[in-house]
Amino acid sequence: MSRRCELTAKGPLVGHKVSHSNIKTKRRFLPNLCNVTFISDALGRNVRLRVSTNAIKSVDHNGGLDTFLLKARAADLSPRALELKRQIEKKVGTAPVAKAS
Repeated sequence: MSRRCELTAKGPLVGHKVSHSNIKTKRRFLPNLCNVTFISDALGRNVRLRVSTNAIKSVDHNGGLDTFLLKARAADLSPRALELKRQIEKKVGTAPVAKAS
């Protein structure tokens, strides 16, 4: 199982463990991932995702899973979360926002 958040794409970072004698050893900083059950109002069901605690706060701040997924970029979402986003867009009736450049 990969150590990546399904909503924000947070993953492991690499850094150094520094000893008292200033010897640097490679180490990994892993994201704080939790298995969480979100409630989707549009779909009318519960959704289990493996997300970081930061993503839980972001979902709560944005007003729920549905609004968070509608605002989220498709590049940051996992395949499961992307499928959920498509189902919510289909149910709510909003077209995906095209980025004008």
